[in-house]
Amino acid sequence: MSTALGHPLFYWIWGKLLPQPYESLVLRLIMSVLGLSLLVFPQFSATPPSRASAATFTGIFWLTLPLFFSWMYFCNSGNTVWLASLGAMFLIYYQLTDWRIATLGSVSGVALAWVAFIAFGPPAADMPMTQVLTNIVVLAFSWFMGLVLGISSSNLRREQLNYTLGTMGIMAHELRTPLATMSLIGDAVRTETGEGGEASAQKLDKLGARLNTLVRNMNHQIDMQIANARLMRLPVHKETISAADLVRQAVSDYPYRSTRERECVQVLVRRDFLFEGSHALFAQVIDNLLKNALRSLAAATTASHPGDLLVEVGTLHSRGRIVVNDRGVGIDPALQPRIFEPFFSTDRGTGHGLGLAFCQRVVQGASGTIRVKSEPARGAIFTIELPLLA
Repeated sequence: MSTALGHPLFYWIWGKLLPQPYESLVLRLIMSVLGLSLLVFPQFSATPPSRASAATFTGIFWLTLPLFFSWMYFCNSGNTVWLASLGAMFLIYYQLTDWRIATLGSVSGVALAWVAFIAFGPPAADMPMTQVLTNIVVLAFSWFMGLVLGISSSNLRREQLNYTLGTMGIMAHELRTPLATMSLIGDAVRTETGEGGEASAQKLDKLGARLNTLVRNMNHQIDMQIANARLMRLPVHKETISAADLVRQAVSDYPYRSTRERECVQVLVRRDFLFEGSHALFAQVIDNLLKNALRSLAAATTASHPGDLLVEVGTLHSRGRIVVNDRGVGIDPALQPRIFEPFFSTDRGTGHGLGLAFCQRVVQGASGTIRVKSEPARGAIFTIELPLLA
């Protein structure tokens, strides 16, 4: 918004109210349109953004900040107005983007603006050597402070994330202690079933089994939420993964709440394929998708049947595909563009909104894509596409 509205405003200030040696309405309007595009197109506000939108976002900032401000600085002979503006730009640029991108963008933007000014710039008064040296000192100080603040902000965010994850670890440990006690109680109940009558023994055995299943499910949810919370700290190591083995293991290890729930899940391997990634992380991806699909089936009005949740493995057009297809309640079309955003959940009662964002981050880290196709009351189809391992 500041870019879209600021450039017309400053054109009026520096071009009419307090005229400067050089102003350009055309350039101001171009910068304004670029800033407006960040507000108009929804892909720029998606979280996390796609690689294409992130690259475009970075490019627009580079054009509207270091390149444009450096051009105006040279065209105005480095006067006090544009000396201050360029110095402020460095501070703003480092706050808006990662310090490494800002460093590369600052250097390349100033260099390209200088080359463009020499080749195509308007006539401008030469700067005395004293002014050149003075401006270099001021701009170097502004750039250095921007760099320091950018690195400090990055370190602060990292410390906050580490603190949050550490707190979650402590909470998980405190939760596991009573869960372990509950599990022991369940085992004791099932051990004592032989002392009563047959009917009483069966009831106690069922209660013990349900208690153990509950403990297993709660431990599973703890592990899942901790893994999902590591959204910004995914490991970079890669290994060769068999898609069929990955899916079969994830489906087998999932803590189903009942036999009926287990029976509704089927795996169909049309053609196995190999890809590179983290096996543990991709197992978590399949686990998240299974959890969401089973929750959707449980919310449906009809009882689930075998095949209501189908996980397919195959290839298409030189890409590997893992498809999770359920016949549950589906996803509202209005919500589908946002389901991969962190902290956005279609299940406001129990969902924390990190599962699908985690899935997208893991899949994109393996140079793959994940998308959804769904209609209300007709289920959902999540498709993961991955590059085949040569």
